[in-house]
Amino acid sequence: MSRSLRRGALAATAIVFSIAALSACGAGNNAQTLDVRPDNAAVTVDDVKIQNALVITQPTPGAKGPAVVSATVFNNGRAPQTLESISLPGSGATVVLKSAQGTGPVVVPAGGSVVIGGAGNASATIENGHEAAKNGDAQKVTFKLSQTGDVSLDAFVVPSTSYFKEFGPTEIPLPPNATPSAEASAEAGEHAGETGGHGTEGSDAGQSSGH
Repeated sequence: MSRSLRRGALAATAIVFSIAALSACGAGNNAQTLDVRPDNAAVTVDDVKIQNALVITQPTPGAKGPAVVSATVFNNGRAPQTLESISLPGSGATVVLKSAQGTGPVVVPAGGSVVIGGAGNASATIENGHEAAKNGDAQKVTFKLSQTGDVSLDAFVVPSTSYFKEFGPTEIPLPPNATPSAEASAEAGEHAGETGGHGTEGSDAGQSSGH
């Protein structure tokens, strides 16, 4: 079995545990729902723990469009920390990080946690996600915090289906071979056909009245 397929099998096994922890937005670090964690999806550096990290791609394999990083970031320290950036080393991908409010920094409170991904939470959008990550792989993701610095781990890459749908990309691309310009052209053609039809009717009416 290839390395990619093995990782895919592990990701499938971890589905239920990942979502349980991601849903525990206000849960503490020792909450019961966080006791069981998928392998290779959690890391602790100093006061920071990152858990259930995932890269979630478009629901249709090979579809172009953004992907997202989803994770829970815990701060066990006595001072808040700012999550300054999230990156995918070696991929050249750009990750746009936004707070739950849409503006301002993503702050992980002292003794608290922040969920990234899902409605009402902070978000981390990979703009060229279809190029940066492939389903079934484990993609290195680095979280940069104001005091702890870089915290890296390998995150499973999964499509935005089933359990992962509510944490996946909100922007879904058009079907293959369909583009906004093509659709606009088609609509213009339809309207032109309708206009042309009305014009012919008007012309016929004019000819009739002339007779």
